[in-house]
Amino acid sequence: MDPFCTEDDLAVAETIRRFAAQEIAPRAEALDEGEHFAGEHRAALAAIGLMGLNLPERWGGAGATAVALYLAVEALAAACASTTSMLTAHYLATDAILIAGDDAQRARWLPEAAAGRTLGAFALTEPQAGSNPADMTMRAERSGDAYRLTGVKHFISNAAHADFIIVFALTDPTAGARGISAFVVDRRGEGVHIGAHEPTSGLRGGHVFEIAFEGCLVPAENRLGAEGSGFRTAMKVLDNGRVEIAATSTGIARAALDAALAWAKERRIDGAPIARFQGLQWMLADMATDLEAARLLGLRAASLRAQGVRFSREASMAKLYASEMAGRVTDKALQIHGGYGYSRHLPLERLVRDVRIMRIYEGSSEVQRNIIARALLA
Repeated sequence: MDPFCTEDDLAVAETIRRFAAQEIAPRAEALDEGEHFAGEHRAALAAIGLMGLNLPERWGGAGATAVALYLAVEALAAACASTTSMLTAHYLATDAILIAGDDAQRARWLPEAAAGRTLGAFALTEPQAGSNPADMTMRAERSGDAYRLTGVKHFISNAAHADFIIVFALTDPTAGARGISAFVVDRRGEGVHIGAHEPTSGLRGGHVFEIAFEGCLVPAENRLGAEGSGFRTAMKVLDNGRVEIAATSTGIARAALDAALAWAKERRIDGAPIARFQGLQWMLADMATDLEAARLLGLRAASLRAQGVRFSREASMAKLYASEMAGRVTDKALQIHGGYGYSRHLPLERLVRDVRIMRIYEGSSEVQRNIIARALLA
């Protein structure tokens, strides 16, 4: 048993693994080929409790531990990273309400989201404010008992399909990061304009969009927390999200390693499987070791999250190592498959495309190194 996992955590993971293999994996290729939105799985995900797996039972969630959540995300990602991307973006939105909302706001939005009847999106990134959210320019100006939102958000997962969007905007543009506030915005509200989904290289079923807010009025009761508390909320949510990106990365890497192992045993040269070659055996050994190291970093961060202690450094370490590990492992898996791995008839090229974004979104590898270094030097 893994040192951070209980038998209950492992039981959750096994349930999700079986579900994902039977219900999600068979559609992964079609989602990618047709760029169909992974939200088609929402009802099935909700039925097994995944839409609210990050939430406590009080608010309609499954009450799972953070470790069980990590294992579940990993299992789902091994089947379909696009579906995992849709789901974890929903987690970012509901985490924001859980962390910064009051009980009335939690009761209003979370049970419906946990049941899969509504879908969330998390709008932090802007065209000129990606790795540093403090550079955002989007405004939220008070107008009586409402706020008028004006600006553009970019690369927002789920946006056109979401029912509610967590939006971060400047309520005090002179205060920098301390002037950012968070709001729950109705996606169908007047002044919310969403473009076509971006034609991305990977995660083609996890659609991302640009959103233009043109004088969108949001009731003051939809603000999460006090004015100026939005940046702190975003950073706490991203700590959670980075652990989930680590889990997604290890899930994709696990799928690549499993495919490479099966191929090495089946592919024959001169009548014998290629697994007999020591050079290939060493590649597989390195891949497996790399994967297990990343997994333990992720589980450690998840364990700290479960304990309710600060885990920003550990989340960044897990995200950094797992995302870069997954790039190495998927590339080696493709190499082991030779020319067949480069063909779209096998899933390796999709795994390589899907995993590439993990080193960029929710804080690039370079940003994670900055966070870790600051923690070390504090």
